[in-house]
Amino acid sequence: MIGAKLKGKNIQEPVKKAEPPISFYSLHAQLNSGSDFNFSQLKGKKVVLVNTASNCGYTNQYEDLQKLYETNKDQLTIIGFPANDFKEQEKGSDEEIAQFCKVNYGVSFPLAKKAVVIPSPDQHIVYQWLTDPSKNGWCKESPEWNFSKYIIDEEGRLTHYFGPAVSPLDNDFTKALSL
Repeated sequence: MIGAKLKGKNIQEPVKKAEPPISFYSLHAQLNSGSDFNFSQLKGKKVVLVNTASNCGYTNQYEDLQKLYETNKDQLTIIGFPANDFKEQEKGSDEEIAQFCKVNYGVSFPLAKKAVVIPSPDQHIVYQWLTDPSKNGWCKESPEWNFSKYIIDEEGRLTHYFGPAVSPLDNDFTKALSL
């Protein structure tokens, strides 16, 4: 694994492409609307998974995520995972979170039901996969704060982890997406 911490940027990527022992496409998440989102429908697309919060210093990243999504939605899916794991920064219900994101940032990409993203017995299955090398092939990096981002390639491989200080429109991030 290659890692870089430059000016507060935590960027992780494998030394070589790592095949996940457990398929990304076997995962699913319940959306805040209550419907089940099966990740097998994401084959052939890049995916960004990001843990979010409405009352965080990084909350304005919703705006950049939405811009990225609108510009690339034929090739890219972004899924937000609202979480209250860091200093009570996501206290709202799923409905309140969805309303906040829509009204303030025009968010139209999928939002999962509020979940636990940090390692614990209640950690969401998607985040168990993202943070366990025996499942994803290399990455053990847990979200260090709200708006930590993971990139999955078109073949279901986890290719990068970006810490919250990296904007979705940052050169390093968009280069990693290579859309």
